[in-house]
Amino acid sequence: MYRISTFGLLPNVLQCTVICRAAFRQQHSSPLESQYDRLYPGHIPTNPIQKALLAVGSGLAALQNPYRHDMVAVLGETTGHLALVRLRDQMKNDPEGSTILRERPRIRLSTLDLAHMATLPDGSFGREYLRFLEENRVTPDSRADVKFVDNEELAYVIQRYREVHDLLHTLLGMPTNMLGEVAVKWFEAAQTGLPMCVLGATLGPLRLSSSRLQTLATSLGPWALRSGRRARCVLSIFYERRWDQSLEELREELDIEPPPLVVQATKEKAAANADTELVL
Repeated sequence: MYRISTFGLLPNVLQCTVICRAAFRQQHSSPLESQYDRLYPGHIPTNPIQKALLAVGSGLAALQNPYRHDMVAVLGETTGHLALVRLRDQMKNDPEGSTILRERPRIRLSTLDLAHMATLPDGSFGREYLRFLEENRVTPDSRADVKFVDNEELAYVIQRYREVHDLLHTLLGMPTNMLGEVAVKWFEAAQTGLPMCVLGATLGPLRLSSSRLQTLATSLGPWALRSGRRARCVLSIFYERRWDQSLEELREELDIEPPPLVVQATKEKAAANADTELVL
């Protein structure tokens, strides 16, 4: 039984969505509905009211606990339509991005050749990404599958964004502690315009200590915003074909400045930080 509180809203909203969906099927079953339901595996069609309820409930849950990456995922799917359309169009207008949209690669342990990446020289993008996974104890398989985006192509765009998130940590040289996550979120907010990223960039600093907040305000924040605004669309890079490329060269190609300082990873809440989307 869920505790009756503001933050107990989301489970009830999710149950309501499933119930409404089942009721609609029983009363208004049609070939059109069956086709709509199969936009992609796991898709849950929702109307605007249901999406609004899901957005509010997931937003409240994520504010209470920013490590609830499942709630952050729902928030992103129910609030990001316009930004996803813009990102999709940027990918279509980029030769490499359009190839990604056509081939639909996935970044999963099953698609990564970890043995090959381990043989790459230090400083290569693939070796540094593998080092990031090992040092921060993260896995690309932790990213949730999309459910509430009612367009198959846009669903892939936000899925790609989720799976590229750890690659951005590598590109930006940021660990998965709170300061590193907030810096990445400032970059993503400027780069993507996704409401969940803007919210995370706005509220994430509230969880920082005064010294780290000063570091963010005077150094990491301006760098992240500047790099995010001017960098090439990070979703238009076929990273799976760039493992051998040097990290420095890839940064130059994307017009991303090296980080102004080294942010050391911390051990506290390492497991939780591994899955954090920080109120994306």
